[in-house]
Amino acid sequence: MFDLDFSKILETLFGSPLRINVVGQYETVAPLIFNSGLFLFIFPLFFAVYLSLRRKTDLRLWWVTIFSLYFYYKCAGIFWLLHVVIVVVDFHLAKWMYETPEKRHKTWLLVLSLIVNLGMLVYFKYNLYSELWCEIIQKPYDPIYLFLPAGISFFTFQSLSYTIDVYRNELKPLNNMLDYAFFVTFFPQMVAGPIVRAADFLPQIRRELLVTREDFGRGIFLICTGLFKKAVISDYISANYVDRVFEQPDLYTGFENLMGVYGYAMQIYCDFSGYSDMAIGIALLMGFKFPLNFNSPYQSLSITEFWRRWHISLSSWLRDYLYIPLGGNRNGRLMTYRNLMLTMLLGGLWHGAASRFIIWGGLHGLGLAAERWIKEVFPGQPSTWRKIIGGIITFHFVCFCWIFFRAPGMDKVGAMLNQIAFNFHPEVIGDFFTGYSAVVFWMLVGYFLHFMPASVENQAKNVVTAMPMLLKGAALFLIAILVMQVKSSEVQPFIYFQF
Repeated sequence: MFDLDFSKILETLFGSPLRINVVGQYETVAPLIFNSGLFLFIFPLFFAVYLSLRRKTDLRLWWVTIFSLYFYYKCAGIFWLLHVVIVVVDFHLAKWMYETPEKRHKTWLLVLSLIVNLGMLVYFKYNLYSELWCEIIQKPYDPIYLFLPAGISFFTFQSLSYTIDVYRNELKPLNNMLDYAFFVTFFPQMVAGPIVRAADFLPQIRRELLVTREDFGRGIFLICTGLFKKAVISDYISANYVDRVFEQPDLYTGFENLMGVYGYAMQIYCDFSGYSDMAIGIALLMGFKFPLNFNSPYQSLSITEFWRRWHISLSSWLRDYLYIPLGGNRNGRLMTYRNLMLTMLLGGLWHGAASRFIIWGGLHGLGLAAERWIKEVFPGQPSTWRKIIGGIITFHFVCFCWIFFRAPGMDKVGAMLNQIAFNFHPEVIGDFFTGYSAVVFWMLVGYFLHFMPASVENQAKNVVTAMPMLLKGAALFLIAILVMQVKSSEVQPFIYFQF
């Protein structure tokens, strides 16, 4: 039975008595994230003011934009100014692009937008202190010298979608800079996605604020499930097992390393999809609709299907703004393979400035190319057994690639693969399940929920939607209690904040 110690709950929520400096100052060790006590405290206050301004559109937009900049300040300090730079630069470049009749001038304006946005990425993410550069010049890597503004890869890509679409004449530029600032800084997805396209989001900005009963219920459901996935499943198996294995794989047998890989597969899914769920849910409460970002990716029967289900907003962005402009599959088999490899290599580099991320992307590129070749050699509808085998191979291929994604360095990758291949020691299986019973339990809960049919999830969503408001609040409170009971360390930032 849970011991409901409310003093412990309050202490865990806020860490210490709420102070003015906690609210007003940037603290590197305590970023403002959805499952932090500070956010749970200030969001109801923000939301109350937001609702009071529902009929005053400009004031409401100003209120959200200012809060969003505060939110990012609490995540990255002075680097909130990067948003100001992007807003001012891309807003004006898009307008000039639209007003310029000459193609050559439009192209130069787009190039300038690319230089500003990608220049920020290069300066902060791929500089002389990055892991990749240290690998190239064979210099010891020390992350203490590298500060990466939270979510810089997300908000730069989001802004680029606007200028590129204007350049392609697929989108008319905005006349009001406030609207564009609202789009770029909107806090639910500004630091870890989903990457929302300008064409999808801009038409929603000045619509009448209307949150239906269904939208509100779905929002509460997504916030609850996201909080559960992140703060219960992901954080618990991470702090109590996965992090230890990846930091010191030599200290564990091959079987324990393998369980660490399976654990990380569930950890990163629950962490990232949990954030996406909360972001989409909060946006729904505010009257905005985001696209789906995860769709049970480990149920995929092929690597191609996996990338249609995993981090959908990024994979579709890379498809539309990189793969298709490179030529897609229009110029023959070899050029298609080349385009797949380039897209996935750059997708890996987007995730981090290190050779292991490039290898991770390259492996997925090879997998996608191999699948395309197999379908060309063996056309037709696959049999049931072929689908089952394809699903098993896909899952384990993805897990194998996660080793490169998660390991602190290539030396740890080698150590982990060596342990799994040559020091498996199956005799420890019984002791593992006994000694790590709680970790195994939460891993199994995560996989069970992940492989649950979509119809069951939809039924649960409908139940929450039909609940009275009081019961919805009770559901959130019960999830918060569960988080406090399972929580064993400080609030852990979301994995994708570093990207």
